[in-house]
Amino acid sequence: MKDITISGKKIKLEIITWLCCLCVSVLINIYAIVKYNNSWWELLTQLPIVLLISFMIYFFTGIIRFGIYSIRKLLLRGKE
Repeated sequence: MKDITISGKKIKLEIITWLCCLCVSVLINIYAIVKYNNSWWELLTQLPIVLLISFMIYFFTGIIRFGIYSIRKLLLRGKE
């Protein structure tokens, strides 16, 4: 069986992608706090939910990225 190696560049890209998803979910949480006039303490109390939402956003962006990659591979295969 072949070993699978993941380059440091790819790992760094995935960490940055997830951090962007985390920032988006925190911004959504801040928007909800401001809109519904809640306590800012909810930034900490809702942190597990914010982390879950960030992983969900990361998962959906992964599906979209995989779809784009697959379509690109299919289109480039016809040119070779």
